[in-house]
Amino acid sequence: MVKILDEPRYVCALGAMQTVQAISRAIPIIHAGPGCASKLAGSLAGTTGDSGFLNPQTYPCTNIGETEVVFGGEEKLRDVIHNALQVMDGDLFVVLSGCTTEIVGDDIDQVIRDFADADKPVISVATAGFKGTNLQGHEWVVNGLIRQYLTGLPEKGVIKGLVNLWGPVPSYEPHWLGNIRELEHLLLELGLVPNCIFGEFRGIENLNKTPQAEFNLLVSPWVGLENVQLLQQLFGTPYLHYPTLPVGAHETSAFLRTVGAYAGIDPSYVDKLIEKHEKEYYYYLERTVDIFFENRTASRMFTVVTDATNALATSKFLINDLGLMPKTLFITEGVPEEHQERISGYFRAFNYGIEADVVFSTDGYRIHRQIEQEDFAGPPLIIGSIFEKKLARQLDGNFVCVSIPVREKVILHSTYVGYHGGLKFMEDLFTNVYQSFN
Repeated sequence: MVKILDEPRYVCALGAMQTVQAISRAIPIIHAGPGCASKLAGSLAGTTGDSGFLNPQTYPCTNIGETEVVFGGEEKLRDVIHNALQVMDGDLFVVLSGCTTEIVGDDIDQVIRDFADADKPVISVATAGFKGTNLQGHEWVVNGLIRQYLTGLPEKGVIKGLVNLWGPVPSYEPHWLGNIRELEHLLLELGLVPNCIFGEFRGIENLNKTPQAEFNLLVSPWVGLENVQLLQQLFGTPYLHYPTLPVGAHETSAFLRTVGAYAGIDPSYVDKLIEKHEKEYYYYLERTVDIFFENRTASRMFTVVTDATNALATSKFLINDLGLMPKTLFITEGVPEEHQERISGYFRAFNYGIEADVVFSTDGYRIHRQIEQEDFAGPPLIIGSIFEKKLARQLDGNFVCVSIPVREKVILHSTYVGYHGGLKFMEDLFTNVYQSFN
């Protein structure tokens, strides 16, 4: 029986081309049929921006057709790589395979070996759509960089205070760049040196320093866990897994204390840093307290329909900082089964013993029907993507868009991370409250 998946919140593993693109001066080479890059970029990024050092419309691509399906596409791939090395101004070339070429059985690794002596490094990652989602593809690309590129670099000593930062997935998370920059800022305030390979002015230079870090910091419920474990295995670099993207005062202060303790930073210094930020944070909150707590149209209960990262981050903020109560929460990116029980546990550890039921589902139709049956004791607050905007209107509720597809605002550098990010989230939430009855 055919199953129709309504309103999916992810794309195929080849969408990990956005991970390569997010590394400045890295060039994705697509070994797939025509149109894949354009369609995937539009599905992932949309109004959050899908261009970087290179636009997806100009990726080198083999544009596999009937001839290659019959006779194989290895020779065509070899020609495309050769020409890309000649005309593309990049520092690293990453071949990503699509469904057709892996079904046909092209030996991409053999083709790559022909370029072992090229002036610029060339690696390959198997990202056929039938193998997994773009989030798994993201992990596979990073693993490919570790195994095929980093292990070939000359060994150098550890740089004191250097911390590799992993977490936000490029383009998939609408605020990914702003979130990374704010996390970097928090690490700098602790006296550490953040090292992230994604975004402008980072790129290959930061990638080359990855094995020299004192430790890896993963800020994500599950995406990237394979990567930091592999870095520990190959380079002996320990890692700190902090599952919650810190939004607002409560979680950001906990984040600073946890990272500070792991890095051996003087607790009194961390406490003074937190005190300074919380004083400012609560000043802004107290100035507008009447808006938040005297507003009769604001929601008191909420649900989320989004990926695990945003679901956990926003839920902790809404419960621990704003005192809202959760109904059933829906995680939508197709989390692998081996992570689901652990992630569910994160939603049973809110303040005051509050727990939330979590449903892992990729079917927007079924999720919406279940939300319609929930009793929110008033207007609901729905945190999700543009798919949930119409549902919020139907239920006379409030809505904040935190995940793809966005399609209602342009995101350049804004973030919900940190103390200032929490205030930004409240601005967006209560702006929507006002707009809902105007």
